[in-house]
Amino acid sequence: MTGTPPAVAPPRVLTVAGSDSGGGAGIQADLKTMLALGAHGMSVLTAVTAQNSLGVQGAWSLPLEAVRAQYRSVVDDIGVQALKTGMLADPAMVETVAALLSDAPAPVVVDPVSVSKHGDRLLADEAIDAVRDRLLPVATVVTPNLDEVAELTGIALKADTAESDMRRAAERLLTYGPRWVLVKGGHLPGEAVDLLTDGTAEHWLRSPRHDNAHTHGTGCTLASAVAVGLAQGRDVPEAVRRAKEYVTGAIAAGFALGDGIGPVDHGWRFRATG
Repeated sequence: MTGTPPAVAPPRVLTVAGSDSGGGAGIQADLKTMLALGAHGMSVLTAVTAQNSLGVQGAWSLPLEAVRAQYRSVVDDIGVQALKTGMLADPAMVETVAALLSDAPAPVVVDPVSVSKHGDRLLADEAIDAVRDRLLPVATVVTPNLDEVAELTGIALKADTAESDMRRAAERLLTYGPRWVLVKGGHLPGEAVDLLTDGTAEHWLRSPRHDNAHTHGTGCTLASAVAVGLAQGRDVPEAVRRAKEYVTGAIAAGFALGDGIGPVDHGWRFRATG
């Protein structure tokens, strides 16, 4: 008896995050990244935003029971090989998601989203402690940008002491429980420098800075790309290295939409090959 063998499912990655109605960040960016890198993306929606190239016009969190139900539906039936978190908005949502992830069956990438690219607040001030005390301890990798580093650690990085400050901030973040910390230096002048460390090994990742203002969704995209790498069985340094390469290309290909900040191009590799 002959026939086509059944298709093998791609790696499965679950994002727990908010929706960006403009399609550049949030759940939309996560799923685009997962598809572009060869994974099957799944989602737990935590919030809905009214959002475009100019900013966030409104945000509404989903009920906690809806978040729990989405998570259990996916994890208990389909299963996951990596998970990624994004916008969680308030302490109750952070604590709910942290509880769900406390026995997660796969690596967890935490993107501690606090402020949008346009400066709009996406995490309540009173939720910072919950992120630090409840969410970071369940993280395989945490991926804060410099603003998020300052909120979580109190360490503000300065351009003239950036690399020593990044090392000091990473050490502080590791005391909160994540296995690895990726401090993203993209907001600093000069080349884009990130520090990945587990407290023992240090990996400095450097890439040229592209003169492109359309960078909406970079944080979501990077964290999702790291999660895909982990789902594919790569170790953390290799997953992060590949993720940074992908994001660097996506930034270079970012395009204008609307009257404000456009998104990175999640499909740049498809377009680059024709």
